[in-house]
Amino acid sequence: MTPRLTFTVAETAEILGISKTSAYECVQRGEIPSLIFGRRIVIARRDLESLVGPFTDTADPLPTP
Repeated sequence: MTPRLTFTVAETAEILGISKTSAYECVQRGEIPSLIFGRRIVIARRDLESLVGPFTDTADPLPTP
């Protein structure tokens, strides 16, 4: 399975261990680089890994529901 290339702000908050509100504030301030597609805000995997380091396995860092 190919790893996902983007994450939502809520998923990014979970990965980073911060609240969703804090994640949105960080995106607004430019502390978390983001991409905007229409009304959707996503964070590129490469940008997230540049903040916290590479994910240790090839799977997504979030468990599947």
